[in-house]
Amino acid sequence: MTIDTQVLGFGFGERAAFAADPWTSRGRLFAEASSLTRSEFQRDRDRIVHTTAFRRLKHKTQVFIGPDGDHYRTRLTHTIEVAQVARALARALKIDEDLAEGVALVHDFGHTPFGHTGEDALHEMLEPYGGFDHNAQSLRIVTKLERRYAEFDGLNLTWETLEGLVKHNGPLLTRTGEGTRGPVPQPILDYCEIHDLELASYASLEAQVAAISDDIAYNTHDIDDGVRSGYLTFDMLEDVPFLAGLMKEVRDKYPNLDPERFTNEIMRRQITRMVEDVIAVTQGRLSALKPESAADIRNADLTIASFSEGMMETDRRIKKLLFSNIYRHPDIMRIRAGAAQIVTDLFQAYMADPQLMRSHFWVNHISGLDEPQRARHVGDYLAGMTDTFAQRAHRELFDHTPDLR
Repeated sequence: MTIDTQVLGFGFGERAAFAADPWTSRGRLFAEASSLTRSEFQRDRDRIVHTTAFRRLKHKTQVFIGPDGDHYRTRLTHTIEVAQVARALARALKIDEDLAEGVALVHDFGHTPFGHTGEDALHEMLEPYGGFDHNAQSLRIVTKLERRYAEFDGLNLTWETLEGLVKHNGPLLTRTGEGTRGPVPQPILDYCEIHDLELASYASLEAQVAAISDDIAYNTHDIDDGVRSGYLTFDMLEDVPFLAGLMKEVRDKYPNLDPERFTNEIMRRQITRMVEDVIAVTQGRLSALKPESAADIRNADLTIASFSEGMMETDRRIKKLLFSNIYRHPDIMRIRAGAAQIVTDLFQAYMADPQLMRSHFWVNHISGLDEPQRARHVGDYLAGMTDTFAQRAHRELFDHTPDLR
Protein backbone atom coordinates (compact mmCIF):
# COMPACT_ATOMS: atom_id res chain seq x y z
CA MET A 1 0.00 0.00 0.00
CA THR A 2 1.20 3.51 -0.80
CA ILE A 3 0.17 6.82 0.74
CA ASP A 4 -1.32 9.63 -1.35
CA THR A 5 0.69 12.53 0.05
CA GLN A 6 -1.40 15.04 -1.91
CA VAL A 7 -4.38 14.55 0.41
CA LEU A 8 -2.63 14.38 3.76
CA GLY A 9 -4.00 16.94 6.20
CA PHE A 10 -0.83 18.41 7.64
CA GLY A 11 -2.12 21.96 7.42
CA PHE A 12 -4.39 23.67 9.94
CA GLY A 13 -8.06 24.37 9.39
CA GLU A 14 -8.56 21.57 6.87
CA ARG A 15 -11.42 19.17 7.49
CA ALA A 16 -12.65 16.28 5.38
CA ALA A 17 -16.36 16.04 4.59
CA PHE A 18 -16.56 12.77 6.54
CA ALA A 19 -14.94 14.18 9.69
CA ALA A 20 -17.00 14.52 12.84
CA ASP A 21 -17.99 18.16 13.18
CA PRO A 22 -17.95 19.57 16.73
CA TRP A 23 -20.14 22.49 15.65
CA THR A 24 -22.95 20.13 14.64
CA SER A 25 -22.49 17.63 17.46
CA ARG A 26 -25.52 15.61 18.52
CA GLY A 27 -25.00 17.27 21.88
CA ARG A 28 -24.94 16.20 25.50
CA LEU A 29 -27.46 14.35 27.63
CA PHE A 30 -27.81 17.49 29.75
CA ALA A 31 -27.92 20.69 27.71
CA GLU A 32 -25.11 23.18 28.37
CA ALA A 33 -24.21 26.56 26.96
CA SER A 34 -21.46 26.39 24.36
CA SER A 35 -17.94 27.60 25.10
CA LEU A 36 -16.61 30.88 23.75
CA THR A 37 -13.09 29.48 23.35
CA ARG A 38 -13.29 25.73 22.70
CA SER A 39 -15.12 23.33 20.42
CA GLU A 40 -17.38 20.70 21.97
CA PHE A 41 -14.77 17.98 21.40
CA GLN A 42 -12.03 20.13 22.92
CA ARG A 43 -14.20 20.51 26.01
CA ASP A 44 -14.65 16.74 26.19
CA ARG A 45 -10.92 16.17 25.95
CA ASP A 46 -10.23 18.71 28.67
CA ARG A 47 -12.87 17.23 30.98
CA ILE A 48 -11.35 13.77 30.54
CA VAL A 49 -7.85 14.96 31.42
CA HIS A 50 -9.02 16.64 34.65
CA THR A 51 -10.77 13.57 36.07
CA THR A 52 -9.81 11.45 39.05
CA ALA A 53 -10.02 8.41 36.75
CA PHE A 54 -7.32 9.86 34.48
CA ARG A 55 -4.96 10.54 37.39
CA ARG A 56 -5.45 7.02 38.72
CA LEU A 57 -4.07 5.57 35.49
CA LYS A 58 -0.62 6.62 36.74
CA HIS A 59 -0.62 3.76 39.24
CA LYS A 60 -2.43 1.10 37.23
CA THR A 61 -0.55 -1.75 35.58
CA GLN A 62 -0.06 -2.05 31.85
CA VAL A 63 2.02 -5.28 31.83
CA PHE A 64 4.58 -4.96 34.61
CA ILE A 65 3.48 -4.31 38.20
CA GLY A 66 4.67 -0.95 39.58
CA PRO A 67 7.53 -2.18 41.80
CA ASP A 68 9.21 -3.78 38.77
CA GLY A 69 10.76 -0.47 37.74
CA ASP A 70 10.10 3.22 37.15
CA HIS A 71 10.56 3.12 33.38
CA TYR A 72 7.94 0.53 32.44
CA ARG A 73 4.66 1.72 30.95
CA THR A 74 1.65 2.27 33.15
CA ARG A 75 -1.94 2.74 31.97
CA LEU A 76 -1.29 6.47 31.98
CA THR A 77 1.85 6.45 29.83
CA HIS A 78 0.20 3.93 27.50
CA THR A 79 -2.83 6.20 27.19
CA ILE A 80 -0.66 9.22 26.37
CA GLU A 81 1.15 7.23 23.67
CA VAL A 82 -2.16 6.08 22.17
CA ALA A 83 -3.41 9.68 22.13
CA GLN A 84 -0.25 10.86 20.36
CA VAL A 85 -0.61 8.27 17.60
CA ALA A 86 -4.35 8.95 17.29
CA ARG A 87 -3.80 12.67 16.91
CA ALA A 88 -1.13 12.12 14.25
CA LEU A 89 -3.41 9.82 12.27
CA ALA A 90 -6.35 12.19 12.61
CA ARG A 91 -4.33 15.11 11.32
CA ALA A 92 -3.07 13.13 8.34
CA LEU A 93 -6.63 12.04 7.45
CA LYS A 94 -8.12 15.55 7.94
CA ILE A 95 -10.54 14.46 10.65
CA ASP A 96 -11.15 15.95 14.08
CA GLU A 97 -7.99 15.61 16.15
CA ASP A 98 -9.66 16.55 19.42
CA LEU A 99 -12.32 13.82 19.17
CA ALA A 100 -9.71 11.20 18.23
CA GLU A 101 -7.52 12.29 21.13
CA GLY A 102 -10.45 12.37 23.57
CA VAL A 103 -11.52 8.82 22.73
CA ALA A 104 -7.90 7.68 23.07
CA LEU A 105 -7.54 9.36 26.46
CA VAL A 106 -10.73 7.84 27.88
CA HIS A 107 -10.50 4.34 26.38
CA ASP A 108 -8.81 2.71 29.41
CA PHE A 109 -10.68 4.49 32.22
CA GLY A 110 -12.53 1.31 33.19
CA HIS A 111 -9.48 -0.90 33.68
CA THR A 112 -9.00 -2.41 37.10
CA PRO A 113 -5.76 -2.50 39.09
CA PHE A 114 -3.26 -5.14 37.92
CA GLY A 115 -4.18 -4.95 34.24
CA HIS A 116 -6.14 -7.73 32.57
CA THR A 117 -5.46 -9.97 35.57
CA GLY A 118 -7.53 -7.70 37.80
CA GLU A 119 -10.24 -7.50 35.16
CA ASP A 120 -10.44 -11.30 34.86
CA ALA A 121 -10.65 -11.71 38.63
CA LEU A 122 -13.32 -9.04 39.02
CA HIS A 123 -15.32 -10.47 36.14
CA GLU A 124 -15.29 -13.86 37.85
CA MET A 125 -16.56 -12.31 41.07
CA LEU A 126 -19.26 -10.31 39.28
CA GLU A 127 -20.31 -13.03 36.84
CA PRO A 128 -23.47 -13.91 38.86
CA TYR A 129 -24.43 -10.22 38.66
CA GLY A 130 -23.76 -9.53 34.98
CA GLY A 131 -19.97 -9.71 34.90
CA PHE A 132 -17.40 -6.98 34.41
CA ASP A 133 -16.33 -5.30 31.17
CA HIS A 134 -13.78 -2.48 31.18
CA ASN A 135 -15.49 -0.67 28.29
CA ALA A 136 -18.80 -0.68 30.13
CA GLN A 137 -16.98 0.46 33.26
CA SER A 138 -15.43 3.36 31.34
CA LEU A 139 -18.95 4.40 30.36
CA ARG A 140 -20.13 4.16 33.98
CA ILE A 141 -17.22 6.36 35.08
CA VAL A 142 -17.89 9.18 32.61
CA THR A 143 -21.69 9.07 32.90
CA LYS A 144 -22.19 8.25 36.58
CA LEU A 145 -19.20 7.77 38.87
CA GLU A 146 -17.18 10.96 38.37
CA ARG A 147 -18.70 13.56 40.67
CA ARG A 148 -17.30 16.90 39.57
CA TYR A 149 -20.30 18.97 38.53
CA ALA A 150 -23.15 20.47 40.51
CA GLU A 151 -25.83 19.75 37.92
CA PHE A 152 -25.13 16.16 36.84
CA ASP A 153 -23.18 13.01 37.59
CA GLY A 154 -20.33 12.05 35.29
CA LEU A 155 -18.78 14.39 32.71
CA ASN A 156 -21.76 14.98 30.40
CA LEU A 157 -19.61 14.25 27.34
CA THR A 158 -20.91 14.67 23.81
CA TRP A 159 -22.73 11.87 22.03
CA GLU A 160 -19.78 11.44 19.66
CA THR A 161 -17.22 10.91 22.43
CA LEU A 162 -19.47 8.43 24.25
CA GLU A 163 -20.14 6.62 21.00
CA GLY A 164 -16.41 6.38 20.37
CA LEU A 165 -15.76 5.10 23.88
CA VAL A 166 -18.33 2.31 23.51
CA LYS A 167 -17.90 1.38 19.83
CA HIS A 168 -14.28 2.15 18.94
CA ASN A 169 -13.67 -1.57 18.35
CA GLY A 170 -16.74 -1.87 16.10
CA PRO A 171 -20.52 -2.30 16.43
CA LEU A 172 -21.80 -4.12 19.51
CA LEU A 173 -24.98 -5.29 17.79
CA THR A 174 -25.76 -6.69 14.36
CA ARG A 175 -28.47 -5.02 12.28
CA THR A 176 -30.85 -7.69 13.59
CA GLY A 177 -30.04 -6.93 17.22
CA GLU A 178 -27.67 -9.79 18.09
CA GLY A 179 -24.46 -9.18 20.01
CA THR A 180 -21.42 -9.09 17.74
CA ARG A 181 -19.10 -10.28 20.54
CA GLY A 182 -21.56 -11.94 22.87
CA PRO A 183 -24.13 -10.22 25.06
CA VAL A 184 -23.80 -6.45 25.33
CA PRO A 185 -22.86 -5.48 28.91
CA GLN A 186 -25.89 -4.32 30.83
CA PRO A 187 -24.46 -0.91 31.84
CA ILE A 188 -24.16 -0.05 28.14
CA LEU A 189 -27.71 -1.20 27.40
CA ASP A 190 -29.00 0.73 30.40
CA TYR A 191 -27.34 3.94 29.26
CA CYS A 192 -28.60 3.53 25.70
CA GLU A 193 -32.15 3.48 27.04
CA ILE A 194 -31.79 7.17 27.87
CA HIS A 195 -29.14 8.22 25.31
CA ASP A 196 -29.06 5.91 22.29
CA LEU A 197 -25.49 5.34 21.07
CA GLU A 198 -26.68 3.31 18.06
CA LEU A 199 -24.88 0.09 18.91
CA ALA A 200 -25.47 -1.53 15.50
CA SER A 201 -23.46 1.04 13.53
CA TYR A 202 -19.75 1.69 13.31
CA ALA A 203 -18.26 4.58 15.23
CA SER A 204 -16.80 7.72 13.68
CA LEU A 205 -13.49 7.54 11.85
CA GLU A 206 -11.98 9.45 14.77
CA ALA A 207 -12.92 6.61 17.14
CA GLN A 208 -11.65 4.00 14.70
CA VAL A 209 -8.33 5.85 14.56
CA ALA A 210 -8.14 5.76 18.36
CA ALA A 211 -8.73 2.00 18.33
CA ILE A 212 -5.99 1.18 15.82
CA SER A 213 -3.65 3.56 17.67
CA ASP A 214 -4.13 1.40 20.77
CA ASP A 215 -2.84 -1.62 18.84
CA ILE A 216 0.12 0.32 17.46
CA ALA A 217 1.09 1.70 20.85
CA TYR A 218 0.93 -1.46 22.93
CA ASN A 219 2.52 -3.69 20.28
CA THR A 220 5.46 -1.31 20.24
CA HIS A 221 5.87 -0.49 23.90
CA ASP A 222 5.32 -4.05 25.13
CA ILE A 223 8.27 -5.06 22.97
CA ASP A 224 10.28 -2.16 24.37
CA ASP A 225 9.38 -3.07 27.97
CA GLY A 226 9.93 -6.75 27.23
CA VAL A 227 13.49 -6.14 26.00
CA ARG A 228 14.16 -3.79 28.93
CA SER A 229 12.97 -6.46 31.39
CA GLY A 230 14.98 -9.27 29.79
CA TYR A 231 11.90 -11.37 28.94
CA LEU A 232 12.52 -10.62 25.27
CA THR A 233 15.84 -10.81 23.42
CA PHE A 234 16.81 -9.53 20.00
CA ASP A 235 17.11 -13.15 18.87
CA MET A 236 13.45 -13.69 19.82
CA LEU A 237 12.43 -10.67 17.74
CA GLU A 238 14.02 -12.33 14.69
CA ASP A 239 11.07 -14.76 14.69
CA VAL A 240 8.85 -11.94 13.38
CA PRO A 241 9.98 -11.12 9.82
CA PHE A 242 8.80 -7.52 10.11
CA LEU A 243 10.91 -6.96 13.24
CA ALA A 244 13.84 -8.86 11.74
CA GLY A 245 13.76 -6.49 8.78
CA LEU A 246 13.74 -3.44 11.05
CA MET A 247 16.70 -4.77 13.04
CA LYS A 248 18.69 -5.41 9.87
CA GLU A 249 17.92 -1.90 8.68
CA VAL A 250 19.19 -0.40 11.95
CA ARG A 251 22.30 -2.63 12.08
CA ASP A 252 23.20 -1.75 8.49
CA LYS A 253 22.96 1.97 9.20
CA TYR A 254 24.36 1.94 12.76
CA PRO A 255 26.58 -1.17 13.11
CA ASN A 256 27.96 -0.33 16.57
CA LEU A 257 24.86 0.99 18.31
CA ASP A 258 24.43 0.25 22.01
CA PRO A 259 21.41 -1.96 22.94
CA GLU A 260 19.26 0.85 24.35
CA ARG A 261 19.60 3.07 21.30
CA PHE A 262 19.23 0.02 19.07
CA THR A 263 15.89 -0.81 20.70
CA ASN A 264 14.69 2.77 20.38
CA GLU A 265 15.58 2.87 16.70
CA ILE A 266 13.57 -0.32 16.12
CA MET A 267 10.57 1.06 17.99
CA ARG A 268 10.65 4.36 16.09
CA ARG A 269 10.58 2.50 12.81
CA GLN A 270 7.87 0.12 13.96
CA ILE A 271 5.52 2.98 14.87
CA THR A 272 6.25 4.82 11.63
CA ARG A 273 5.65 1.78 9.40
CA MET A 274 2.43 0.86 11.20
CA VAL A 275 1.10 4.44 11.06
CA GLU A 276 1.94 4.72 7.37
CA ASP A 277 0.26 1.36 6.72
CA VAL A 278 -2.95 2.52 8.43
CA ILE A 279 -2.95 5.80 6.50
CA ALA A 280 -2.55 4.00 3.18
CA VAL A 281 -5.27 1.44 3.91
CA THR A 282 -7.65 4.10 5.21
CA GLN A 283 -7.09 6.31 2.19
CA GLY A 284 -7.82 3.35 -0.09
CA ARG A 285 -11.06 2.49 1.68
CA LEU A 286 -12.16 6.11 1.75
CA SER A 287 -11.48 6.38 -1.96
CA ALA A 288 -13.65 3.34 -2.63
CA LEU A 289 -16.45 4.38 -0.25
CA LYS A 290 -16.46 8.09 -1.20
CA PRO A 291 -18.15 9.16 2.05
CA GLU A 292 -19.71 12.62 2.07
CA SER A 293 -20.46 12.77 5.78
CA ALA A 294 -19.62 11.18 9.13
CA ALA A 295 -22.90 9.29 8.81
CA ASP A 296 -21.53 7.53 5.72
CA ILE A 297 -18.63 6.25 7.83
CA ARG A 298 -21.01 4.95 10.50
CA ASN A 299 -23.23 3.24 7.93
CA ALA A 300 -20.38 1.52 6.09
CA ASP A 301 -20.24 -2.25 6.48
CA LEU A 302 -16.56 -2.38 7.41
CA THR A 303 -13.90 -0.76 9.55
CA ILE A 304 -12.27 2.04 7.57
CA ALA A 305 -9.14 2.60 9.70
CA SER A 306 -7.27 -0.70 9.66
CA PHE A 307 -4.02 -2.49 8.95
CA SER A 308 -3.31 -4.07 5.59
CA GLU A 309 -3.43 -7.88 5.38
CA GLY A 310 0.35 -7.98 5.65
CA MET A 311 0.44 -5.78 8.72
CA MET A 312 -2.42 -7.76 10.27
CA GLU A 313 -0.25 -10.85 9.98
CA THR A 314 2.63 -8.94 11.59
CA ASP A 315 0.25 -7.86 14.36
CA ARG A 316 -0.73 -11.50 14.97
CA ARG A 317 2.91 -12.60 15.06
CA ILE A 318 3.85 -9.84 17.50
CA LYS A 319 0.96 -10.74 19.81
CA LYS A 320 2.00 -14.40 19.70
CA LEU A 321 5.57 -13.40 20.57
CA LEU A 322 4.37 -11.25 23.49
CA PHE A 323 1.98 -13.88 24.84
CA SER A 324 4.47 -16.72 24.80
CA ASN A 325 7.44 -14.79 26.18
CA ILE A 326 5.92 -12.15 28.46
CA TYR A 327 2.22 -12.46 29.25
CA ARG A 328 2.48 -16.21 29.91
CA HIS A 329 6.01 -16.25 31.34
CA PRO A 330 6.13 -18.21 34.65
CA ASP A 331 7.33 -15.14 36.57
CA ILE A 332 4.46 -13.03 35.23
CA MET A 333 1.95 -15.83 35.83
CA ARG A 334 3.07 -16.08 39.47
CA ILE A 335 2.59 -12.34 39.91
CA ARG A 336 -0.77 -12.51 38.14
CA ALA A 337 -1.94 -15.22 40.53
CA GLY A 338 -1.07 -13.00 43.49
CA ALA A 339 -2.81 -10.00 41.93
CA ALA A 340 -5.95 -12.06 41.26
CA GLN A 341 -5.97 -13.19 44.90
CA ILE A 342 -5.84 -9.58 46.09
CA VAL A 343 -8.84 -8.58 43.96
CA THR A 344 -10.81 -11.70 44.91
CA ASP A 345 -10.10 -11.33 48.62
CA LEU A 346 -11.10 -7.67 48.63
CA PHE A 347 -14.33 -8.30 46.74
CA GLN A 348 -15.38 -11.00 49.17
CA ALA A 349 -14.47 -8.87 52.18
CA TYR A 350 -16.41 -5.84 50.94
CA MET A 351 -19.44 -7.92 50.05
CA ALA A 352 -19.44 -9.40 53.56
CA ASP A 353 -18.98 -6.00 55.23
CA PRO A 354 -19.50 -2.96 52.95
CA GLN A 355 -18.48 -0.64 55.82
CA LEU A 356 -14.89 -1.66 55.10
CA MET A 357 -15.07 0.61 52.03
CA ARG A 358 -14.45 3.60 54.25
CA SER A 359 -13.59 6.07 51.51
CA HIS A 360 -16.33 5.00 49.12
CA PHE A 361 -18.98 7.70 48.71
CA TRP A 362 -21.80 5.14 48.53
CA VAL A 363 -20.90 3.36 51.75
CA ASN A 364 -23.56 5.19 53.75
CA HIS A 365 -26.29 4.01 51.37
CA ILE A 366 -25.13 0.54 50.38
CA SER A 367 -26.89 -1.27 53.24
CA GLY A 368 -30.28 -0.65 51.64
CA LEU A 369 -29.34 -2.16 48.28
CA ASP A 370 -30.11 -5.67 47.12
CA GLU A 371 -27.24 -8.10 46.49
CA PRO A 372 -26.77 -7.43 42.73
CA GLN A 373 -26.73 -3.66 43.31
CA ARG A 374 -24.31 -4.06 46.21
CA ALA A 375 -22.05 -6.24 44.07
CA ARG A 376 -21.98 -3.64 41.31
CA HIS A 377 -21.02 -0.89 43.76
CA VAL A 378 -18.27 -3.08 45.21
CA GLY A 379 -17.09 -3.66 41.64
CA ASP A 380 -17.04 0.09 41.03
CA TYR A 381 -14.94 0.60 44.15
CA LEU A 382 -12.47 -2.14 43.24
CA ALA A 383 -12.20 -1.12 39.59
CA GLY A 384 -11.32 2.42 40.66
CA MET A 385 -8.40 1.30 42.80
CA THR A 386 -4.80 1.74 41.75
CA ASP A 387 -2.35 -1.13 42.18
CA THR A 388 -0.81 0.52 45.22
CA PHE A 389 -4.15 1.28 46.87
CA ALA A 390 -5.36 -2.30 46.35
CA GLN A 391 -2.23 -3.76 47.92
CA ARG A 392 -2.46 -1.38 50.87
CA ALA A 393 -6.16 -2.15 51.38
CA HIS A 394 -5.39 -5.87 51.32
CA ARG A 395 -2.60 -5.52 53.89
CA GLU A 396 -5.01 -3.71 56.22
CA LEU A 397 -7.55 -6.56 56.08
CA PHE A 398 -5.48 -9.73 55.75
CA ASP A 399 -2.52 -11.26 57.52
CA HIS A 400 -0.71 -12.11 54.29
CA THR A 401 -0.65 -10.10 51.06
CA PRO A 402 1.00 -11.68 47.98
CA ASP A 403 4.36 -10.24 46.98
CA LEU A 404 3.94 -8.88 43.45
CA ARG A 405 7.63 -8.84 42.55
